[in-house]
Amino acid sequence: MATFRPHFILLLLLLCIITFTQSTPLFLGKYAKKPNKLSSYKYKTQYFTQQLDHFSFQDSGNFSQRYLINADNWVGAQRKGPIFMYCGNEGDIEWFASNSGFIWEIAPRFGAMLLFPEHRYYGESMPYGSKEEAYKNSTTLSYLTAEQAIADYAVLLRELKQNLSAEGCPVVLFGGSYGGMLAAWMRLKYPHLTVGALASSAPILQFEDIVPPETFYNIVSNDFRRESINCFNTIKESWGELQSMGENTDGLNQLTKTFHLCGELKNTQDLSDWLSSAYSYLAMVDYPYPSDFLMPLPGHPIREVCKRIDSAADGTSVLDRIFYGVSIYYNFTGAVNCFKLDDDPHGMSGWQWQACTEMVMPMSSDPEKSMFPIFNFNKTYEEERCIRSYGVKPRFRWITTEFGGHSDGHYSKLPFSVLQNVSESLVALVTEEGAHHLDLRASTPNDPDWLVQQRVSEIRLIKGWIDDYNQGKGSAFSM
Repeated sequence: MATFRPHFILLLLLLCIITFTQSTPLFLGKYAKKPNKLSSYKYKTQYFTQQLDHFSFQDSGNFSQRYLINADNWVGAQRKGPIFMYCGNEGDIEWFASNSGFIWEIAPRFGAMLLFPEHRYYGESMPYGSKEEAYKNSTTLSYLTAEQAIADYAVLLRELKQNLSAEGCPVVLFGGSYGGMLAAWMRLKYPHLTVGALASSAPILQFEDIVPPETFYNIVSNDFRRESINCFNTIKESWGELQSMGENTDGLNQLTKTFHLCGELKNTQDLSDWLSSAYSYLAMVDYPYPSDFLMPLPGHPIREVCKRIDSAADGTSVLDRIFYGVSIYYNFTGAVNCFKLDDDPHGMSGWQWQACTEMVMPMSSDPEKSMFPIFNFNKTYEEERCIRSYGVKPRFRWITTEFGGHSDGHYSKLPFSVLQNVSESLVALVTEEGAHHLDLRASTPNDPDWLVQQRVSEIRLIKGWIDDYNQGKGSAFSM
């Protein structure tokens, strides 16, 4: 009888996952810095012709998928050199490759090839020849799904292994955030192609009613409360101040000046979303050292934001304090003269479509524990919003139908938890002091001991998967 060995590392970085504003759900940050084209990591950029629709036998056309590859440390097919594949997220693949230093650092130890395929509809991997055509309407966007993206990765992987005569080489999947979800789901859907997956900060259970909808915003809020209760309370108070000023005569103009916006503010919701995004992203990238994953930031950026808010001179208004604080995120370098609320430097606008179709993650803001504006997840509101935007209704239960999540779903056959180990091959590493896929970032001299030890654990587990495979014990199916 065949027994599937799941082989997962699920990283719950206590502030892990996603960023949602009430009206504009995004994963990483449309106000982020542009991808660094001068990454110190060296790779070849190649392209692969993919089918637009993997699940139909009718010819729906093709598109060119970009992928990055580095074989400098690969020991070759004859020695079964492993392939480490990062499942591309909702953005430019060069951005994710340059921020996944852990994979680059361990490649020489394992003699591994590195592969970074780009997600369809992002970066240069654009169907229909251009982003304008690909994003034209719901018909052209209909092939932007997690299932199609995972199929892209599977087809590319098989073709690459065949071309290199590397069919016997073990493949380990990596991914952070949405990419981590894809890594976990690919391991579930195509177990014969891989030996394991490291899914870092992957919110695989943030669907339907699996986890309380208040969880994310409560965690973000607690990060600020932990630094300063005054900071927490000031942010909590600011939403009312923002709304009140916006309702005044010339109020929107005053807000435009207070927050140094490049264009005239049309409504307070846009500014509220901009601020909410900053707080959420700050919690995600609250690294203990300076970083520039989303923006150039100091170490412990939430601490610095709260210092700015708390240290403002007596008599400083609440909204001025908020601007001083949020400038840590949006303008730490001091190089920005004004702010655009609709900037999208990483080209992640496709996530809006995904959040309106299958990637529906219920979010709410608790009136007691959250510092964010109070709101409850409302299916009717989401349906109306998505119909207005794309002419489609979200499928609220599709992800759990396709990939599981409930006790009666796929994961009941594959015991699954992000809080504790549930089997020898399903391992959860909980990082209570973590930030967004911190473990996948390059090591630094300032890494805390717990992070160093976590990476040691991950390396040990990855080595175990590969050793089991090479000894005939860890293939996708064992008889």
